[in-house]
Amino acid sequence: MAKPNLFYAQSGGVTAVINASACGVIQTARTHGDQIGKVYAGLNGIIGALREELIDTSKETASTIAALRHTPAGAFGSCRYKLKSLEDNRAEYQRLMDVFKTHNIRYFLYNGGGDSQDTANKVSMLSLKEGFPITCIGIPKTVDNDLPVTDNCPGFGSVAKYVAVSIREAGLDVASMCESSTKVFVMEVMGRHAGWIAGAAGLAAEHEGDAPHIIVFPEIAFDQSAFLKKVQDSVKRFGYCAVVVSEGAHYENGQFLADAGGKDAFGHTQLGGVAPFLANMIKQQLGYKYHWAVADYLQRAARHIASATDVEQAYAMGKAAVEFALAGKNAVMPTIVRKPGKTYRWTVGEVALSDVANIEKPMPRDFITEDGFGITPKARAYFEPLISGEDYPPYKNGLPQYARLKRVLVSKKLPVWRE
Repeated sequence: MAKPNLFYAQSGGVTAVINASACGVIQTARTHGDQIGKVYAGLNGIIGALREELIDTSKETASTIAALRHTPAGAFGSCRYKLKSLEDNRAEYQRLMDVFKTHNIRYFLYNGGGDSQDTANKVSMLSLKEGFPITCIGIPKTVDNDLPVTDNCPGFGSVAKYVAVSIREAGLDVASMCESSTKVFVMEVMGRHAGWIAGAAGLAAEHEGDAPHIIVFPEIAFDQSAFLKKVQDSVKRFGYCAVVVSEGAHYENGQFLADAGGKDAFGHTQLGGVAPFLANMIKQQLGYKYHWAVADYLQRAARHIASATDVEQAYAMGKAAVEFALAGKNAVMPTIVRKPGKTYRWTVGEVALSDVANIEKPMPRDFITEDGFGITPKARAYFEPLISGEDYPPYKNGLPQYARLKRVLVSKKLPVWRE
């Protein structure tokens, strides 16, 4: 009887370390060749399964797979594609089942955030009803750090390190020019409903007067008068003001400062432009010269400055997912568990997919200062170990060298999927 195959897919916005999780999956599966046949990866995430576009990772060399550990973005392609509910569109799930049956796939590992964990959970439930049980394991991934239960999410530590370094360096730039030029710098970071990334930027402020002077969180309703007063006070005291703002900053009524008026593939409001919005507000109300920047993809793709802790944890989550599957666990996700004590230590835990699917974890209020514009010592203690350590990729001719995959597809056996 043929050994069961494993299907791995990447979902949603990618990170600097999602491929480290893929590396953990593939390398671990290869050490269990007596139990696992082929490891297939979806070309462009779950879309690859629907289209029967399965990458045969056995065609990749051991050195290429090892290089995934230091390669950013989604090496197999990711997607923003949310499967509808079983009730609304059973055809999509039936197609997944058909593909899995046809290619003898008994293990489904989905690397993503809350929506992805929901998909893996639904596939698990349907497979039991279909009489073709598929072991479904979620692998946590999100730069937003908003998955519940797990102490933190792979991808977050590296983006946190990037924004903290960036605002420190930009702050020094503005400080050197503020006497006769720019007095305000605004940096926009990711975070729709949770301000973890914006909060991590606060690590850069180790001494009074250090950037950032103001952090605007989605957890705290935006108060224009309080914000402008804080900007003015910072300029008077330090000569300049550096602001970090989460893209999800909003007013008391819930309206986003940067509501672009559209919706993304998951039905979320499209955001963008909160940095220039605030910069223009400051110019109009206070008259200060400004500069602004949007970290955007740079923050989540910055593998050259990844956190060593983040890389280690991302790999561990991929490795644990395979081990969970082989141990007979199903519809669960490995988690990162912080051990108590002053010295940072962590271990691997687990949680049912149903307990993390479509649930967002905001920053606790006691991580944010009373005035709503900074982080507390408790937050600093949480963030610091997550950005700890450097894990530089190899360089050649001054540039980092990343994995280049062949991405060889298996032969299709089913009718073409009509989307």
